[in-house]
Amino acid sequence: MSGNHSYALSKSPDRHPTNEEVYREIGYETIDKALQEFAAHFNQGIELPLRTPPISFTHTLGRFNDLDGEDKDSLEIKYINEKLPDNHYKITVRPVEHRFPFKEEDVIKVIKLQDGEEAVYLDRDGFNVLSFERGYWQYTLSINKRASDLMLPGVLVQIANSIEFATEER
Repeated sequence: MSGNHSYALSKSPDRHPTNEEVYREIGYETIDKALQEFAAHFNQGIELPLRTPPISFTHTLGRFNDLDGEDKDSLEIKYINEKLPDNHYKITVRPVEHRFPFKEEDVIKVIKLQDGEEAVYLDRDGFNVLSFERGYWQYTLSINKRASDLMLPGVLVQIANSIEFATEER
């Protein structure tokens, strides 16, 4: 009887879906699985930053967006906190040849990264954004402004600089 009771509870209209259920429903899965799908789709290795923002997260999720045409395909990595909704950080990766263009008026500053490449720091839709290119990929790091007001671009630059790329010797 307890088995039927728990089933009835899980199907109750009063029950709210968990964060995991909501994100799974819209295509999110583990970061490792999304990374594997993305790399296999483009037949190209990919590295993610080793650092994350110095705020707390309860969930890490990944999603490979395989949309109509490769120009729209991307990898999304999300870090969220179910107790603190402002703690929302996202990494979006797409091939450089299909880079996401930014409006010049959105660019706050251009920053030189450790490898000598330039990154653009933007203010977009309530998020502080750092976008840059490494190898085959365009990386876009986005963090909720309410969580990042004290961080300014320096933290996103540290995160960008923490990417280690696989070399042919590896």
